[in-house]
Amino acid sequence: MTVMASTPKPTPTPTQDDFLLESFLALETPEGFKAELIEGDIVVTPPPDGDHEDAIDMIVRQVHRHAETEMQASGNKGLVLPRGGLCPKNRAIPDATFAPRGLRLFRGAEPWMPCEGVAMVAEVTSRKPLGDRAAKRHCYARGGIPLYLLVDREQGRVTLLSEPSGDDYARTVSVAFGKPVPLPEPFGFELDTADLL
Repeated sequence: MTVMASTPKPTPTPTQDDFLLESFLALETPEGFKAELIEGDIVVTPPPDGDHEDAIDMIVRQVHRHAETEMQASGNKGLVLPRGGLCPKNRAIPDATFAPRGLRLFRGAEPWMPCEGVAMVAEVTSRKPLGDRAAKRHCYARGGIPLYLLVDREQGRVTLLSEPSGDDYARTVSVAFGKPVPLPEPFGFELDTADLL
């Protein structure tokens, strides 16, 4: 029997993105804070204020009551979003993540899970609204998340982005607080935004 010597494969040289991801994953944030990696930037956010949480609660309660497809919701689910374009190695924690209950998507999921199967993410703007308006919009679209609901407190508007295509969404519906927002299938109801006034 002839034994052939094997040459060890060269170890790939870590890139700047690799170092960034490694640093991000090793980051220890103070209690209540959340850290996200969005468009190559590490973003650390303090605990939200009461109005922020009230807006998320309003959305989650309506989804549970009115959605045509029964939904699960998570307020702390880390999502790994595909890299490329405007989104190198991204990890986001949406204010609310919705998936059809029948999928049991959150059961057994790692702290950072892929976004396949997520039906909608929701964000409520806080101190740095540009991240929610632009950076996360691009990353959620690249991840193929069908619906992105943005409650923009500074502008007094609720925006629903749909039909992800590349780094953006092809369709946008934006209404002033107090007007209903039609949520398409699998939700199939109009979100009442009167409580945001």
